[in-house]
Amino acid sequence: MKRSDHYGVYSQHRRRRSPRRAAVSALVALAVIAGVGYWGYTALTGDADEDPQVVAAQGQLKKFLTAWQTGDADRAGRLTDTPDNAESLVKSVMTNLKPAKTEITAGTGKKIAEGKVKIPFTVRMTLSGVGAYEWDSEAKVVESGGRWKVEFHTPLIHPAMTPGQTLALKSRDRAAILDTNGDELESASLVGAVDPASGKGVSGLEARYDKQLTGSGGARSVVILNRQSGQVVKTLTGSGGEGRPVRTTIDPKVQAAAAEALDGVTKNAAIVALDPTDGHILAAANKPVGMNRALEGHYPPGSTFKVVTAAALLKQGMRPTDKGDCPKFTYVRGQRFENQDQFVLPEGATFRDDFAKSCNTFFVASRSRISASALHDTAEAFGIGGTWDAGTTTFDGSVPVTTSDNDKAAATIGQGRVQASPLVMASIAATVKSGRFNQPVLVPDAVHKKHEASARLDPGVLGNLREMMRATVTYGAGWALKDLPGEPHAKTGTAEFGTEKPPRTHAWMIGYQGDGNLAWSVLLEDGGSGGSDAGPIAAKFLRNLTGAR
Repeated sequence: MKRSDHYGVYSQHRRRRSPRRAAVSALVALAVIAGVGYWGYTALTGDADEDPQVVAAQGQLKKFLTAWQTGDADRAGRLTDTPDNAESLVKSVMTNLKPAKTEITAGTGKKIAEGKVKIPFTVRMTLSGVGAYEWDSEAKVVESGGRWKVEFHTPLIHPAMTPGQTLALKSRDRAAILDTNGDELESASLVGAVDPASGKGVSGLEARYDKQLTGSGGARSVVILNRQSGQVVKTLTGSGGEGRPVRTTIDPKVQAAAAEALDGVTKNAAIVALDPTDGHILAAANKPVGMNRALEGHYPPGSTFKVVTAAALLKQGMRPTDKGDCPKFTYVRGQRFENQDQFVLPEGATFRDDFAKSCNTFFVASRSRISASALHDTAEAFGIGGTWDAGTTTFDGSVPVTTSDNDKAAATIGQGRVQASPLVMASIAATVKSGRFNQPVLVPDAVHKKHEASARLDPGVLGNLREMMRATVTYGAGWALKDLPGEPHAKTGTAEFGTEKPPRTHAWMIGYQGDGNLAWSVLLEDGGSGGSDAGPIAAKFLRNLTGAR
C-alpha cells in the first residue's frame, strides 16, 4: 500500500525477501556523506580491538548504514532481522526528509552477550528549510546461525519513534503579509514568492522578511507522524518563536482600482498611488506581475519631469503668464529637439500654456535661465538623490548635475541621464500636493530613518505649479481627466528611449486629486504618448476609485 499526504509522507509495505549473507568488514568509525558515500577509518578501543564478534558486528552495521545513506532501502532491509519492516521505514524516512547531506558516525561496539553487540551511532542530516539536524541512536547486531544481522526496531532509526511512526518535514505556519485592513495582501509583485521545496521566501516581501515571517525555528520542522493517519505525533525541531506578520500601507480598495485599471493592457505597465500627507504607498500595481517596475523600474520620465524643471524656472523668477515661444523644433549644437508630432503653439503662448500642452522646445530654450546644477538641486527638494528607507527595495531616481549644454537641454524635458521609477514620479506629484517631500513608505515598522529633503519649495513656486498642473487637465494634454470629479491635477509625459528612428516612447501621466489625499503615476512601457495612452488608464483608475462612469 502506498500513500502520501500534505507532508509529503511516503509509506510502502514490500513482500518479504530472503536474507543474503553479509560479509564481515574491518573495524571502522563510520562517516557517510549522502550522495558520495565514503568511510573514514579510525581506531576503536576496548572490546572492538580484541573480540572478533565485535568486529563482525561493526562490519554488518557499516553495510546497513551505507545502504541507509544511499537510499538503498531494499539492501538495508536485507541486512536486518526483519527485512520488510526495515526496508519500509528506511524508505519512508529518506523519501520524506530528502536530506541534502547525511553524515553518520558510529561509536565503539560493546559485546553485551554471546552473539550480541551494541553499537551507538550519531546521524546528522542537512534538511531543506531546517538546516542541520542531529540525533543519537543505538544498534544491536546479533548472530544467528553463523550470520550477523542488525536487530531492527523502529527506535533504531530515531529513538523518539515507536512502531507505526515515521519522520517527515512539515512546513511551519508562515505569517502573512497584510494590507491596511489586516487582510492578506493581494499583490504578487509586492508579496513575492515562497519556494515550495524549502519553504523560504525567494522574492519580494516574502524574501526580504523571511526570518520575521517564519520565526526563529526555520521554515520547516522535523516531525514524527503516524504512518496510517498522517497526523503529527511530535514535533522534533522548529519549536522556536512563531513568525510575525508584515504590515504594509497598501489600501486594498486603491490597490484593486489600480489593478483593474491595468486589466486588458497589453504593454508592460505600472500604477503607483501615494498618500501625500505621509508618503504611505497605497497601491503598487504591475502588468504583468513579476517584476516590480512600479517601485524598482528605471525609466526616463520624459515630460512629467517638467514639474521639476518648471519649479527651477519659477525659482528663477519666471511666472506662468510670461510669454514662451513654442516652435515645432529647435537645435542645440547640432542636436535636434522637437515637439511630439511637431506641434506648434500660436504666438502669444505663455509658460502656463507650454507646460499644459507639454512644449519641449520652450523648455529646451529655457535652459539658459538655469545653472548646470539647478535641476539636480531642485530635484533634491522633491526627495530625489537621497536613499529612501521605505521598508522595501525602491529605485529613488537620479538627476545628475549636467555636464554640457546638450546634456542640460535633454534634462529639462526628462531625457538624457535623468532616470526615475513610477514611485518617484508619484512622489513628485505628492510633493506638489502636500507642499513638502514625504518619503514614500511601504512597511512602516521596518523604517529606521526617513530621508529628509535638503530644501523645501517656496510657497509661491508650489502655488504656481498647482495652477499649471490643473491647467494641464482643463485645457492641456491631460484632457482624459477633464470630466472627472475631485479636481485632478496632472502632467503628461512621452519619454523617448532606445536608438530607433523614429524613437520608441514610454507613456506617462502623474497627478493628484485636488480635493483628497491621493497622488499617483501611470507608466505604459513602449506605449505611445502620455496624453493619449497613459491618460485613459489614469482616468480608469480614478473612475474605479470614485465610482464615476
